[in-house]
Amino acid sequence: MAVTDLSPLSIRRAPARRGVQLLAGLALYGASMAMLTRAHLGLDPWDVLNDGLTKITGLTFGTISAVVAVFVLLLWIPLRQRPGIGTVANIAVIAVAVDAVRAVLPDQHVLVWQILLLVGGVVLNALATAVYVGTRLGPGPRDGLMTGLHARTGWSVRLVRTGIEVLVLAAGWLLGGTVGVGTVLYALSIGPLTQALLPLVTWRTGAHQQEQH
Repeated sequence: MAVTDLSPLSIRRAPARRGVQLLAGLALYGASMAMLTRAHLGLDPWDVLNDGLTKITGLTFGTISAVVAVFVLLLWIPLRQRPGIGTVANIAVIAVAVDAVRAVLPDQHVLVWQILLLVGGVVLNALATAVYVGTRLGPGPRDGLMTGLHARTGWSVRLVRTGIEVLVLAAGWLLGGTVGVGTVLYALSIGPLTQALLPLVTWRTGAHQQEQH
């Protein structure tokens, strides 16, 4: 299976089109997070970890999320990952998108609607991840860890992403984070879905890129 090149690509190459793709991907990512929180069937693994740390420390969810992001960025150092525009935009755009969608999307308590929100949120999250990471403008802290391990080890995105999600989920659960069926679905499906979608939206160099765009 061919490995998708996710290394940073100069901002000078199609900056407007890649910028729009970046913002769209991040906005969709925030929307998918809001969907999962409103489904009430289990948080994604990173938010399970944030929830557990919040309960232990008494700090706000947002504060813990920022602390975790900084820690993850430190893990980039041995992987020789460099932050980019996408890394910075990740924090701001996703935060705004989550709040905006949660403001208009009510909590769901009917099982059918909860399931629809859960499944839709997981699929949208994978698509959003592929869309914004595929711009090669710099991944967010967590996805940078994924792409860094992918580049350094040669392991598939599916294996790396699923491994990270399962480990984070286990840590969050041990710390008392909220876990549900949606958490399990997300952890097991996000890797394969992201890997399947990445080749469709990732910017490439050379003639092949020109043919696609």
